[in-house]
Amino acid sequence: MSTTENALASAEAHSAHNYHPLPVVVATADGAWMTDVEGRRYLDMLAGYSALNFGHGNRRLIDAARAQLERVTLTSRAFHHDRFADFCTQLAELCGMEMVLPMNTGAEAVETAVKTARKWGYRVKGVPDGMAKIIVAADNFHGRTTTVISFSTDQEARADYGPYTPGFEIVPYGDLTALDAAMTENTVAVLLEPIQGEAGVLVPPAGYMAGVRELTRQRNVLFVADEIQSGLGRTGRTFALEHEGVVPDMYLLGKALGGGVVPVSAVVSSADVLGVFRPGEHGSTFGGNPLACAVALEVVAMLRTGEYQQRAAELGDHLHHELGLLTGGDAVTAVRGRGLWAGVDISPRLGTGREISEKLMDRGVLVKDTHGSTIRIAPPLVIGKDDLDWGLDQLRAVLAG
Repeated sequence: MSTTENALASAEAHSAHNYHPLPVVVATADGAWMTDVEGRRYLDMLAGYSALNFGHGNRRLIDAARAQLERVTLTSRAFHHDRFADFCTQLAELCGMEMVLPMNTGAEAVETAVKTARKWGYRVKGVPDGMAKIIVAADNFHGRTTTVISFSTDQEARADYGPYTPGFEIVPYGDLTALDAAMTENTVAVLLEPIQGEAGVLVPPAGYMAGVRELTRQRNVLFVADEIQSGLGRTGRTFALEHEGVVPDMYLLGKALGGGVVPVSAVVSSADVLGVFRPGEHGSTFGGNPLACAVALEVVAMLRTGEYQQRAAELGDHLHHELGLLTGGDAVTAVRGRGLWAGVDISPRLGTGREISEKLMDRGVLVKDTHGSTIRIAPPLVIGKDDLDWGLDQLRAVLAG
């Protein structure tokens, strides 16, 4: 057996089968390229679902992590450490907000947002105890915890995990009329992805997010934006909501916030909203740890220059132009997305999204399928134009058979 075959067989035998990864075993990575245990190179066109916006092994981020590793990595929140205040201050400034509640994973940020919205609803809005409602969109993906999958419409993610957490109302994505009709005096928040990533990179109709902002403001409801995948440069702006000039009441951040080095997530909001917490009411041992703060501080510094956002916008225009040329035939039925992020619907006659992903892997390009016939393209923002074009050439070759 080859080194790859041995690794795959061992993983199959000893790890839970909650993922179905492509049969490649990565050993090293740099920038937009990964090398497997056999020495074969692959162009990464997924970027860890946007966790690797700044590329593999980004020198600024690795240096920041290495320097912090030599100092202190964890204090727990029982004590202060010297990176915490700067992290909270600078991330709040980047978001145009006042307060930060740091966690570790995206799902923890969403769970924290649910708790925040409910507590705000009871303490500030005056919703009767136990009656708070949060409105979400169909086809959402906000994580894998039992509460989060309770408001998922993806049966594969939801089945066999009941009983489910109540308190959520699901409406069609992009439908302002349905959202307005679902709101009551007990609605405390509307939780939305500005672009639905897992659903196939679905971009809502123009004006939808601005309409959500107006409705929530009128009804005294928090607008919570899950920018865990869409935020921090991916769409050509710091936040995807900026494309509509919208500022929510609460940002949920993760993935790229840790630079692909460490897990970092955060809820960022106003003092009026996050001020509802008192000591002992919520927390995390590793949330806001020194190592995470050091890396995230460097991420914030990199985003302040605007160069990554500009690169995503310019290369994103090129990406969508080239992908658009593939539509109109009988191979690609639709292309969606914004910036360096695209969902490409493949004609079923050519195979499933998984089969197309495997064929691309054989040609040295790594993407991931979703919802049967869709492949997602989201390379690191540091990818070179020539590399991007080479990756698109491989897609053309696969589609041509």
